[in-house]
Amino acid sequence: MMDINELKFDEKGLIPAVVQDYFSKQVLTVAYMNRQSLEISMKEGRTCFFSRSRQQLWRKGETSGNTQEIVTIKTDCDMDALVVEVIKKGPACHTGAESCFFNPVYQSEEHQDFSLEALYQLLVGRKTTPKEGSYTTYLFQKGIDKILKKVGEECTEVIVAGKGGSKEETIFEIADLAYHVMVLMVEMGIEPKDIFAQLESRHVVDHKVKQEKMQ
Repeated sequence: MMDINELKFDEKGLIPAVVQDYFSKQVLTVAYMNRQSLEISMKEGRTCFFSRSRQQLWRKGETSGNTQEIVTIKTDCDMDALVVEVIKKGPACHTGAESCFFNPVYQSEEHQDFSLEALYQLLVGRKTTPKEGSYTTYLFQKGIDKILKKVGEECTEVIVAGKGGSKEETIFEIADLAYHVMVLMVEMGIEPKDIFAQLESRHVVDHKVKQEKMQ
C-alpha cells in the first residue's frame, strides 16, 4: 500500500475521486477529496468528500442514508486522481438516480449500451409495472412454478447444445438460460450483487484451498 503523502493534490488541496460500483463497475459519481476527507474515508470505510460549493467535508449518506462502503481506493499512474470502488446503499445521485451519469450525449449505433444491471432493472420494471404483450410480464403473472419450469427447460437446452458441439447454439441457449434465471432472481427478490458476493466468497475459499494444496 502506498503512502497518501505520495498523492498529488491540486493547488486547492483537492484530488478528484471517481466513485464506481464494486459489483456492476458502473461509474456512480465524480467528487473531490482533500487529505482530511481521504483519511476519514480510509478510517471509517465509507466515502467522505470535500464539497467545493460549501467548502466543507461531507459524508455520503449523512442525511439521505444512501451510504457507500469502500472496497478499494486506487490512484492513477500520475497519482493525481482516485478511483473508489464502493458497495452502495441506495441511489448515488441526489436526484434519486442510481448514478449521476444518466444524460446521454452520444451513443454508438454499432455498440449499444448494455449491462446485466440494466437488464435486471428492466425485468424489475416488467414486474412492478406490467406491460401488455410482454413475455417477461407473462412469466411474472404465471408465477414461480412457470418460471422454474422455464429455467429447467433452458438448462436442458444448454446441455443439448453443448453436447452437440455448436458454439453459436450453445451461446444462444446460455443467453436464454441467463435471462430466465434473472427473471427468477427478480421474482425471489435476489439482486445481482447477492450473486456477485456469493461468487466472491467462493473465490476466496478456492484460493485458500489452492494454497493448502501447495503446502
